[in-house]
Amino acid sequence: MASAQGSSKDDPDAAVHYQTSEDGVTIITLDRSSRRNAVDPPTAAKLYAAFLRFESDETQKVCVFHGANGTFCAGYDLLSLSQTQTARKPGESGTGSPNFVSVESGPSTISGTLGPMGPSRMMLKKPMICAVSGHAVAGGLELSLIGDMRVVEEDAIFGVYCRRWGVPLIDGGTVRLQAVVGLGRALDMILTGRGVGAAEALAMGLANRVVPKGRALEEAVGIARQLAAFPQLCMNIDRRSCYHAAYDAKSMEDALAFEFRNGIKAVDAEGIRGAANFRAGKGRHGSFL
Repeated sequence: MASAQGSSKDDPDAAVHYQTSEDGVTIITLDRSSRRNAVDPPTAAKLYAAFLRFESDETQKVCVFHGANGTFCAGYDLLSLSQTQTARKPGESGTGSPNFVSVESGPSTISGTLGPMGPSRMMLKKPMICAVSGHAVAGGLELSLIGDMRVVEEDAIFGVYCRRWGVPLIDGGTVRLQAVVGLGRALDMILTGRGVGAAEALAMGLANRVVPKGRALEEAVGIARQLAAFPQLCMNIDRRSCYHAAYDAKSMEDALAFEFRNGIKAVDAEGIRGAANFRAGKGRHGSFL
């Protein structure tokens, strides 16, 4: 998480870049170089708006999210947090920032709403790949966990660095991290706040690919283009079934039923046609497309 010293000279309107492509790959870039891409409330709102834009654009199939200037994200901006005026009485939760409205006083359903880090409460309907360089720590780690995959540069560091400052994980970190790496490894990272390098992240499943320094974005975009070329309904139904089983299913029976009910739609819409293409000789000899 970024230090509380210094001041931000970044243009708030330039903190988030949004780029689409004809092949359906959207690139969202976090760019606050003077704060090591730490997120303040205006930046959180812009990130949230960018992800909503991606979700609503039917021409865009896969999102790649990364940080500019060699750093993914240093977490929530502690300078901004240190200047927050509390707007609560003793015993009440929440602060003066609109991003910190308590669940009790906010909407009845928190999922999908604006979080302190922006899109951290969203469950995207389409694939997202995070290209991680430099540090993805505290809230930056939480943002990276929104992604389905993390392509990580060899010198990147993950960590719950906010541990030392008494700032909790309130952007899904305690929920998503254990689902990705398991409870034991998640608690190791969460309790100690230690840094985890790329090699260890790969071993524990936090990183999906490790690439040389400066190559994460290129690799992530290449994977995104591959995903964008697949039959979309089938891929996204399988993806949704994975998340349902991980977070929502009440039992094995529930998970299996959800998988079948939704998967059969893809068989009718895409699978039969795909099988016919295979029969006609397409996709043989290891070729996907």
